[in-house]
Amino acid sequence: MTLEPCIRIVLADDHHLVRQGIRALLEKSEDIQVVGEASDGREAVELVEQLAPDVLVMDIAMPRLDGIQAIEQVLTTNADTQIVVLSMYSDKALVRQALKNGASGYLLKGSVVEELLLAVRAASKGDIYLSPTVSRSILADLVAAPINTAAPDPFDQLTSREREVLQLITEGHTNIAIAKQLNVSAKTVEKHRARLMSKLGVHNLSGLIREAIRRRLVFLDE
Repeated sequence: MTLEPCIRIVLADDHHLVRQGIRALLEKSEDIQVVGEASDGREAVELVEQLAPDVLVMDIAMPRLDGIQAIEQVLTTNADTQIVVLSMYSDKALVRQALKNGASGYLLKGSVVEELLLAVRAASKGDIYLSPTVSRSILADLVAAPINTAAPDPFDQLTSREREVLQLITEGHTNIAIAKQLNVSAKTVEKHRARLMSKLGVHNLSGLIREAIRRRLVFLDE
């Protein structure tokens, strides 16, 4: 009998015990192999670049680089890696942004094991899988949504790098620390900060932090 090719997985979650639990569940299946683990979004991007897994199973709320930004960077690094989001957050805006950035699946952390396996296997074949709760919410939103004639949301106009800087600012990193992480000058970080304030219409650091929290760029309750 011909065996199915093994699906190579990288797990990304900032909680070690959560990663271990997910790993144990996945590796009960003979067709799945976990080849790497990441504790933050930037490490997830680096592991995808190094290991080229078939699927990245990733949380949304992670330090250094959140899941939404990581999805975009992962697909730039390796377009063959599919991404399944496993999150405790069911916000429609987060789900839409994850799918828009290229995620192949979105599951809630309360999902049963079979759902996670279905999502991973679907993603490995290039298909999309959503938790029933998430898919119902998205479909209902699409049906009820009026034609959008509103002005563009300023937050949507931020570049990927600006969102990255905003997250690091909100996490409490100084300009110098951010510059080291991003391999740029502190002056460049200061320019990003000024553009963020201009685009979001705020005038100080606390205003930037409030916007980041309000837009779920950072999560304080996980």
